[in-house]
Amino acid sequence: MAKRPLQEINAGSMADIAFLLLIFFLVTTTMNTNTGMQRKLAALPEKDVKTSVEMIKRNVMIVLINKDNKIAIGGNPIHISNVTEKAKLFFKNPNNDPNLSEKTSKEIPFFGMINVTKGVISIQNDRGTSYEKYLQVQNELVRAINELRDEIAMEKFQLHYNELSGNKKEAVEEIYPLAISEAEPMEIIKK
Repeated sequence: MAKRPLQEINAGSMADIAFLLLIFFLVTTTMNTNTGMQRKLAALPEKDVKTSVEMIKRNVMIVLINKDNKIAIGGNPIHISNVTEKAKLFFKNPNNDPNLSEKTSKEIPFFGMINVTKGVISIQNDRGTSYEKYLQVQNELVRAINELRDEIAMEKFQLHYNELSGNKKEAVEEIYPLAISEAEPMEIIKK
């Protein structure tokens, strides 16, 4: 019995199928993009308002990190474990301390007239600062703001900040904005 020759498979449409699959994956795949860290810079003073240098200094808490990864707030050395509490106290300023951020009355949805901080935290690091220490300080400062937001959300809505709906979350963010400014690395704290 003679063998019949095998017929060739028509591979012409394989290229079309591969091309369609490629297009499908390109259209449906999302690419991760680095958006960076969202931070708020200190607002410029209004032209009509005479702002003293002391008032501006009062509303900015400077966090310095030197090349030896030592941290200082207001020129005083501080351990990383105390950064969160210091930042919370700065923003909250419960006793209207003139050395901490000042507050202004503002109408906030769900809260009515409430005192809102004008404070901004400025992180300044040395060129020799380790990236790990810089991120640790960033995390502590963000933790401070998140804890303040959580406290006021629990007090007003009996929910954690992350559990709030859009409008309520925005209202809490108006009271405690993510007001962290990052300065250009430089040579600082020679101690």
